[in-house]
Amino acid sequence: MHSMNVLVIYDTYFGNTAQVAEVIGKSLGDEVNVIKVNEVSMENISGLDLLVVGSPTRAFRPSDGMKKFLDSIPNGTLNDTKVAAFDTRMDPKDVGNPILKFMAGIFGYAANPIANKLVKKGGMLIGEPTGFVVVDREGPLRAGELEKASSWAKSLLSL
Repeated sequence: MHSMNVLVIYDTYFGNTAQVAEVIGKSLGDEVNVIKVNEVSMENISGLDLLVVGSPTRAFRPSDGMKKFLDSIPNGTLNDTKVAAFDTRMDPKDVGNPILKFMAGIFGYAANPIANKLVKKGGMLIGEPTGFVVVDREGPLRAGELEKASSWAKSLLSL
């Protein structure tokens, strides 16, 4: 079987999203590159079989760096590329803030806007856009989230 050409791109503030991205990369195969969004060039993203993109959720949206990157992808670059999206987020239940819970219910998290933008650029979305929970604004990740990230990544390989 030819080895798939896979790239994981992430942004991170406190290192939590980076940890998730690394685990996803490892789970997708030995050859997978995991690159921080500000180090990506457009050459990196052409001719991929699978592109996985993740960002921390900030004000219900991807980070500014991630938004800028997604906007800069030329239309059609991702034609025939499978794409998947993830984010890190706080669980409103942990925060105990009913307003936050309400807002999150309306506005959601970073994974969906990332997925939508990748599809707009020609990507074929596989898997559900998924979030991994950090316990506090700066982390750490909730116990079990890295395992969840690993099985989510492996599930992408069968899609």
